[in-house]
Amino acid sequence: MSDFISDLLGNLSGGATEKISSTLGVDQSVINQIIPVLAPMILGGLKNQSANNGGQERVDHILNKYGDPGVLDNVDGLLQNKLNQGNLDPDLGGLLGNSGSSVTNMLSEKFGINASTAAKIIPIVAPLILAYLTKSRDNNPQGSSGFASFLDQNGDGSILDDVVGMISGTKQAGQQNQSNPLMDILGGLLGGKN
Repeated sequence: MSDFISDLLGNLSGGATEKISSTLGVDQSVINQIIPVLAPMILGGLKNQSANNGGQERVDHILNKYGDPGVLDNVDGLLQNKLNQGNLDPDLGGLLGNSGSSVTNMLSEKFGINASTAAKIIPIVAPLILAYLTKSRDNNPQGSSGFASFLDQNGDGSILDDVVGMISGTKQAGQQNQSNPLMDILGGLLGGKN
């Protein structure tokens, strides 16, 4: 997961995180910490969509509709478009199930961001993550089926332990048993499945 996150952050060219932080009035270091929290939520949502709503065709449909790689080079346009929409959906049209509001609340508490600003972060950052995934899919002979490897880094068939390690910054034994609200949300998003 750390390689995926590093590559994702590296693909946010043109000072994307700086522009987001400036526009929202949130410290850039906080945005850089939030992206690795949101990325597994987006991947988990895609995994859930694949498992329950049509397999890889559904994933490709979502990426084709919402994952325009052009936004990676036009963050200003993305920000203007999203902020002009006014009513931003933290559930991302169902991609995050009903978890968007819970994730927003966790971001607000964990990073000390006011709730109205936190509510804008998911709809603004998600298109960048989806754009990166679309770009990766289009450059990968495995297509979108290769995304599973982003989630299950240790190959044990479970994504939750990998994401717990990434969010908490450690993969020590027993960490996955500790209470972590973000992991509870991700577990709920995946329907308790690994």
